[in-house]
Amino acid sequence: MTRPARSASSEAIRTTQLGILISIALIFVKGIAGHLGQSYALIADATESGADVISSGMLWLALKYAQRPPDKGHPYGHGKAEPIASVLIGLFLLVAAGFIASNAVDFIRTPHELPKQYTLYILLIVVLIKELLFRYVFAVGKRINSSAVKADAYHHRSDAITSIAAFIGIAIALCLGKGYEGADDWAALLA
Repeated sequence: MTRPARSASSEAIRTTQLGILISIALIFVKGIAGHLGQSYALIADATESGADVISSGMLWLALKYAQRPPDKGHPYGHGKAEPIASVLIGLFLLVAAGFIASNAVDFIRTPHELPKQYTLYILLIVVLIKELLFRYVFAVGKRINSSAVKADAYHHRSDAITSIAAFIGIAIALCLGKGYEGADDWAALLA
C-alpha cells in the first residue's frame, strides 16, 4: 500500500472510530431519556444508533482488512473489502429497520402515558450532533475518495432524520394530549 493510500486509510479508520464513539454515547443518552421520558420513539432511535455502531464496526473491520498488503491470494491488495462493506452496511441497515418497525407495531398496541417534554430537547441536540457528524464524515469520505466512509456518513444522516421523526411524533403527542400518546409510537415506526 502506498504512503498516501495508507494515510487515507488511517484517516478513514479514525473517522469511523469517532462515529462509533459518538453513536455509543447517543445510544445511552437516547435510551435512558426514552425510558425515563416514556418515549418509545426515542428508544427506537437509540436502537437505530445501535445499528449505526454495528455498521460502523463492520466498516472499521473492512477498512483494517483493506490495509493489508498484497499477498499470494490477493496480488492487487485487499482494497475491494471497502466497497463490499458499503453493500453490507446497506443490507444491515435494512434488517435493522425491519426490527425497529416490528417492535414499533407492538408498542402501538400497548397503551402508555404521554412522553415527557424534555425528550424533545434531547432530540434537538441529537439531530444537531448527528448532522454535524454526517457533514464531517462525508467530507472525509469525499476527500479520501472512500465510498464506504461516505456510506457511513449517510447512516449518520439517517439517524438525524429518524430523530426528526421521533421529535415530530413526540411533539404531536404532547400538543394534542391524552388520546394521542400513540403518535410517539407511530414515530417509532418511522424511525
